[in-house]
Amino acid sequence: MDSTSSNLLLPPPPFQRKDGAEAPVLYSSFLQKQANLPTEFIWPVGDLAHNQDELKEPLIDLDGVLKGDELATADAAELVRTACLSHGFFQVTNHGVDSGLIRAAHEEIDKIFKLPLDKKLSTRRNPGDVSGYSGAHAHRYSSKLPWKETFSFGYHGDDGSEPLVVDYFKSVLGENFEHTGWVYQRYCEAMKKVSLVIFELLAISLGVDRLHYRKFFEDGSSIMRCNNYPPCSNSSLTLGTGPHCDPTSLTILHQDQVGGLEVFANNKWQAIRPRPDALVVNIGDTFTVCRQSPFILMYSVFTTSSSSCCNISFLFLNCKNKTGIVFLEQ
Repeated sequence: MDSTSSNLLLPPPPFQRKDGAEAPVLYSSFLQKQANLPTEFIWPVGDLAHNQDELKEPLIDLDGVLKGDELATADAAELVRTACLSHGFFQVTNHGVDSGLIRAAHEEIDKIFKLPLDKKLSTRRNPGDVSGYSGAHAHRYSSKLPWKETFSFGYHGDDGSEPLVVDYFKSVLGENFEHTGWVYQRYCEAMKKVSLVIFELLAISLGVDRLHYRKFFEDGSSIMRCNNYPPCSNSSLTLGTGPHCDPTSLTILHQDQVGGLEVFANNKWQAIRPRPDALVVNIGDTFTVCRQSPFILMYSVFTTSSSSCCNISFLFLNCKNKTGIVFLEQ
């Protein structure tokens, strides 16, 4: 088989899971030609329920917030609060991230996932690590595998003079990926700035000091994850990402125009419309717990039979040097 084919279930080379069992490798172009989807990728019918309704999440304009307009900031904070009490998702526009940078970040995804399979597997994520390549998370699970491949790396942002993302790309993919590293270095820096603005709005919406969460999380670490969802001829049987909640403080995601992101709200799955000028924001479990919040949210990504889709997730984790979180009254 051509080693440049992008991904799913052929025996070589095996991958050792945490339990010591051998896990399959993702070869989607191979599986596209198979009559039946391997059982590892088949999901329960209840998880596959698909709804064409669109979520009516707030579309929040950050222009006034970034310019220091107090009325616009108050309005934005109220929209954030409304979204979080309903489903935890909203989209932001005029966020200050250059559209050219977002476009470049998506273009670099193709370069990563079109690498020869052996090159991708040489960077695969080991159990316990956050960085590297993963095909269907087969290194962790043996059933209900997601129809996707990911490439993840960490970002700390403590010192702008240290291009940690650039260094990582050069170390695992080679000097030819220095430019890719710089694209994602700048993208992470931009996402960090947006994250801190969102934390300010969350603080205002909760009635605490505006800088309360910004100060708490500003020295935190994050994970950047590039997600690729190849076409699947049996897309009605599997999911790109199964139902889950993010175990983070905050996630900021940009979808391509294929979409696929759905949120479970009001007892049904609802799609989030892709908007090229907007970033999708959702509240993670860490933030939910830290404020004893009633927020309960869950989302998934559906696959298609005809088109691949990609998205870029910036997952803001916890603060770096703090061990306690102030619990707030409802």
